[in-house]
Amino acid sequence: MIYQLYPYILNNNYFDKFHDECGIFGIYSPYKVDTFSLIQFGLFALQHRGQEACGFSVLQDGFIISHKSEGLVLDFFRKISNSECYHGNAVIGHTRYSTEGGQSQKNIQPFFGEDPYGKSIISIVHNGNLVNATNIRNELESKGINFISEYSDSEVILRLIQKYLSESDNSLEKAIQKTTIDIKGAYSVIVLMDNKMAAFRDPNGIRPLCYGMLNEYTYIFSSETCGIDSVGGFYVRDVLPGEMIIVDQKKSIQFSLFTEKKNTKKRICSFEYIYFSRPDSLIENINVYKIREKSGEKLYEQHPVEADVVIGVPDSGVPASIGYSKASGIPFKPILVKNKYIGRSFILPKQEMREKMVNLKLNPILDEIKGKRIVIIDDSIVRGTTSRRLVYILRKAGAKEIHFRSASPPIIGPCYLGVNTPSKKDLISYNHIDKKNIEKILNVDSLEFLSMNNLIDILGSIHYCFGCFTGNYPVQKN
Repeated sequence: MIYQLYPYILNNNYFDKFHDECGIFGIYSPYKVDTFSLIQFGLFALQHRGQEACGFSVLQDGFIISHKSEGLVLDFFRKISNSECYHGNAVIGHTRYSTEGGQSQKNIQPFFGEDPYGKSIISIVHNGNLVNATNIRNELESKGINFISEYSDSEVILRLIQKYLSESDNSLEKAIQKTTIDIKGAYSVIVLMDNKMAAFRDPNGIRPLCYGMLNEYTYIFSSETCGIDSVGGFYVRDVLPGEMIIVDQKKSIQFSLFTEKKNTKKRICSFEYIYFSRPDSLIENINVYKIREKSGEKLYEQHPVEADVVIGVPDSGVPASIGYSKASGIPFKPILVKNKYIGRSFILPKQEMREKMVNLKLNPILDEIKGKRIVIIDDSIVRGTTSRRLVYILRKAGAKEIHFRSASPPIIGPCYLGVNTPSKKDLISYNHIDKKNIEKILNVDSLEFLSMNNLIDILGSIHYCFGCFTGNYPVQKN
């Protein structure tokens, strides 16, 4: 059962949200720097992308040293007493939420490869999902290539790169180019070797990856710009779909497309703007917070309603509720109070108890609700269990009317490109095409989802993956 597979359930209404697979981060300098602190800052800034486990690989005097464990970033780093041992000139790191392979220690990134003498010569971190990983792994294993993980498409990428390195005179650029011919799916990857670092992104750019600089010679790669900001760096631009960037000890940087321009078709995950990314990040140079605020404005234009107060479900529903308030003139109030000090170790086998966790996580200010007509806005509605529980709490507090608004279109399909999502049968909008049925289930006076047209209008183009809303994906599952 699901509670046995995922013991950390208290993550912003854990069972009723999409979860991104991970965050990746890397720094390369020709000189020795405090890589221990820098990777700690970078991963902590990306903690929202994965909370199950984390790890890093540091390059020190030509040797790659890795350290990884289950748990949150700060807890993980607190247990490391000999921090000076992890100072070097380059480091990559990963914070994990598993979509494939489960929670075994063997599946925690980075993955690394060794030479015949046991020396680590390469390490990688990866965000995304391959749709043909099983076939490739079976083929490699049939050729005598061993795997450490129980199942990880990230390790498949590593073993392919290793294979092609041996066939390409140890040229990392050629090895990556050959690897990308074989793999299919969503991938943003950072690779560390003894004298260089490479970052590359799939031809659709589904999962985010950007680069910046700490100083004239120190390069930063990060899933989001908030990671670059966390170490005092400055954002340069996003890694392009189908692009590979290599930096080396000669203080040089190389840019190249590993696929022809005509074969690249930008389709970044639209849910990065709706929920996954931090609101202070830029994704494709677009401010995430502004997108969320605009979605609230569009929701009011799309379906106006008279009400006394607008509230947002913390944290990702708040910017949309502020936008709704601006457009409508209805005052926004932070009536739902979030408990910031809840631990992550609750293991509750009964659905009834899991639903009651909403009360522990979010609690309303009663005097601001009683007798009021309320508009409540969340970033999305997945299963509907959390939404139903929130409505129950507001009804119990004496709300006169409740109008629920979702800052995304109805979710009708799962994702297999780097996001852990429920199956179709668990998605409330897939099971109930008629919105009136969902209104009854949630017990609300009205319900409105952001329309697809408005979402496209807000984002400014159609160069995004809308698979969970439309069932049409940029990469088809094998």
